[in-house]
Order: sequence, then structure tokens, then C-alpha cells
Amino acid sequence: MTNHDEPPQAILQDVNREQTLEYAGFWIRVVASLIDSILIVLVTLPLLLWIYGVEYFDPEQTGFMAGTAYFLISWVLPAIAVIVFWIYKSATPGKMLVSARIVDARTGERASTGQLIGRYFGYFVSGIPFLLGLIWVAFDRRKQGWHDKLAGTVVVREKNRGPEPVRFDRQV
Repeated sequence: MTNHDEPPQAILQDVNREQTLEYAGFWIRVVASLIDSILIVLVTLPLLLWIYGVEYFDPEQTGFMAGTAYFLISWVLPAIAVIVFWIYKSATPGKMLVSARIVDARTGERASTGQLIGRYFGYFVSGIPFLLGLIWVAFDRRKQGWHDKLAGTVVVREKNRGPEPVRFDRQV
């Protein structure tokens, strides 16, 4: 069904949704990423220490750490966890704590599994040239990083609408 064929109620719902959402900006996304990074370290570090022991911190053992367990725990496990959270919650725990979620950039609906997997691998493209694709969020009109543009996603959150609007009593 095209937009011209949509019933008026569907159009009103889209307008209402757009009025209650805003693009999640650079700094709030940085906060969400820091929260997620801390959570990932809290899960992966004990696993790595369990497998490798305190030698994990020995710089002379760097070659030793390049094993299969290291790769699975440090790269595969976090990738699976992030993608699973995106698929089932449209957000990671960090994004949930800042009330942000990932949606399809065209429709505003839940992003597809393919989009979310593409978005994850788009992080590597975004990060390679001096993190420019991640910093791009700060300057983009829709607050999309390169990974969002590649996947056709945006990160949104509810507008800050408290129970009482902000008012100032001005004394002149």
C-alpha cells in the first residue's frame, strides 16, 4: 500500500510517532556505547582470565592470546550478544538505559535482521578511517553514522517530555 492509499488513521499515527520521537544524538550514543563496553568487559574479562589466567595481562604473552578462545570470547561473543539484543529489543542495554532504539530509517518500524547484521559489520567500515564514520553522527542531520547509512537505520528516542513543561519566572 502506498502513502496515498493509506487510511487517514495510519497517517495520523505516523505523524504522532514523528512528533514524539527525536534522533538520538552523538553524546547520548557515546554514553550508551560506554555502558555497553563496560558490560561486555564484565562478561568477557572473567572468561578470558578463567581460560588464560593472569598471563592474559603479560605483554610478552601476546602471541599466546591470539588463540581460538580469545577470538571467540573477544570478538564473536560480543557480536552475537549485540546483534541478538538489537533483534529482540531494538537496542543494547546501553541504548535501553538512555531510552534509544534502532529503527528502519525509511519506515520507522523495527529494523530487519539483515539490516541489523549489516549495521554491526558497518561498524568496521565506520571505524577504519580514524573513527570518522562514528563521529559522523555529530554532524549528520538525521544523526546517522556510516553504519546506519549502510544498513538503512536510525537511532531514535522519545523526546524529553516531562510531566510539566519547563517554565521560568522572570523578574524584570
